[in-house]
Amino acid sequence: MKVTFAQVDRETLYLLPPSIQEWLPEQHLARFVVEIVEQINLQPLKASYCGRGSQPYNPEMLVALLFYGYATGVFSSRKLERSTYDSVAFRYIAANSHPDHDTIATFRRRFLPQLTKIFVEILAVAHEMNILKLGKVSIDGTKVHANASKHKALSYGHACKLEKQLEAEVAELLKKAESIDNDDIPDGMDIPVELSIRQKRVKAIKEAKAEIERRAAERHAQEKKEYEDKVAERAKKEQETGKKARGKTPQPPTAGPTEKDQVNLNDMESRIMPKSGGGFEQAYNAQAGVDTETMLIVTTHVTQAPNDKQELEPALSNLKHLPQELGTVTDIIADNGYFSEDNVKLCEENKVTSYIAVNREKHHPPLMERFQEPAPLPDDANAVDTMKHRLKTKSGKTVYATRKSTIEPVFGIIKSVMGFRQFLLRGLDAVKGEWDLVCIAFNIKRLYALSK
Repeated sequence: MKVTFAQVDRETLYLLPPSIQEWLPEQHLARFVVEIVEQINLQPLKASYCGRGSQPYNPEMLVALLFYGYATGVFSSRKLERSTYDSVAFRYIAANSHPDHDTIATFRRRFLPQLTKIFVEILAVAHEMNILKLGKVSIDGTKVHANASKHKALSYGHACKLEKQLEAEVAELLKKAESIDNDDIPDGMDIPVELSIRQKRVKAIKEAKAEIERRAAERHAQEKKEYEDKVAERAKKEQETGKKARGKTPQPPTAGPTEKDQVNLNDMESRIMPKSGGGFEQAYNAQAGVDTETMLIVTTHVTQAPNDKQELEPALSNLKHLPQELGTVTDIIADNGYFSEDNVKLCEENKVTSYIAVNREKHHPPLMERFQEPAPLPDDANAVDTMKHRLKTKSGKTVYATRKSTIEPVFGIIKSVMGFRQFLLRGLDAVKGEWDLVCIAFNIKRLYALSK
């Protein structure tokens, strides 16, 4: 039987100009992004334009382009520019215009300071859609690779050796340059070029050393305070008991950097951090809090600390400053990385019920243990004992179990579905802005899924 194939005709012209409204299905994510951006107040951003030079692109279009790009795994400005030619969805958002990559990159840097307010505005939109009502919030952090190689890390000891070596080479090159006799200059050596290279390296090393010394001074101030507190507490205990305190006498900290203290030459504000599965990477610790009912991200921040012990306070502060109409946070759920007596008391002070794991829980507890209720709580129980008791109850176990099914899938979607595993920008402030951008893109995708 003869098969007749559909004709492939790339030459026939359109009888009428095509409309970009016909290019996408009605329920497409790109349309939803444009609708969300139309509800955001971008007047402060528009007001920052001076009105000189060529006519600028509308910020609404560029914002939608960034949101849709991050939501679909297109992050770099060059790929975003290319997508306005290759992708129907990007063509729709850009209204068939093609902003170049320099324009997109410059706008992104300019746009970052506005993102904190826009993040909250989108949560307000979610509330108006009757989707978001704050209650239980699950908090966690994830390591995101910095735009830096761990092989570009420079230790203080090695920096001192390199500095001496390069300064000696600079002196030797200057001596050769002043020499009348050029016979001792090897063929192919360009002294000005070699000098420039080494002088730039010396400058970079001096800056790296200064940063290491600054960090060492901060560390010493903190360690000195802790040492003085321990000494004062020890002296107080000895005075109260009339006996010499047991244990080792606290030793004063040593000032200055150690030879192993290091900084990264690509991004000095990033840090070497342990990663899951073993090993280390040059990274930032990106934090997020998720509403357990909707899986919308309701708080974000980025830290240089490799662990999460100090990150509950900024998360609670962010939640406290959300608009009142979004609701009130009633419960905080977090893994044992956030556990400390201070954090439990902090939750109590903020009138938030804490569900913070004290230890790592075993994966397969005995059957009957899962259904047992703990012994009654003593009347004189403190905040930590009360929380431990709460976690052992059936209701407490049920609440804590929501952590794995809320915050961890969010990080999984961001890294595996959206493909965001590394920051493009460098420096803590820029990285904070980019993480806000990623979380906004996730929230828009999530709102799109919930609104269907």
